[in-house]
Amino acid sequence: MRWGLVDRIDELEAGRHARGAVTYDPALPLFQDHFPRFPVVPGVLILESLAQLSGKLIGYTVRRERGDWPFPILSMMNGVKFRRFVRPGETIELHAELRDLREEMAAVRVKARVAGRVTSQAEQIFVYNAVPLESERDRLELESIERGELRRLWADYPGDF
Repeated sequence: MRWGLVDRIDELEAGRHARGAVTYDPALPLFQDHFPRFPVVPGVLILESLAQLSGKLIGYTVRRERGDWPFPILSMMNGVKFRRFVRPGETIELHAELRDLREEMAAVRVKARVAGRVTSQAEQIFVYNAVPLESERDRLELESIERGELRRLWADYPGDF
């Protein structure tokens, strides 16, 4: 099983922003303990969903601008705020705005909303290409996986790269 925590990408504009969504199934075993009789989605899962959406935005942007496909790794978060509980079964709207893109790092401002109300926000810092892949075969395999994920998540995937 892949650890994909984004259900869909609704909009992705290279160099600018991405929007998507995720809904955590109330039947997941983790909700039995987080918390008994008051299940809530762990904040770390919301931040990871936002990071995965951000990673797609960074990857798509770098591919279009430079031609290579990076592997963004979340390295730091600033200004993390949790404003409301999110219950399992609620659809979480994910928003990522690219603030800074450099040779091997990117900064993305992220927000999660439920029913239009902000539940979480942060600035996420990513590094990429920090550890070169072993071979051209590994690079092509990673690119194939990322293309497949974009195709699966993003209904408007242009398929032009």
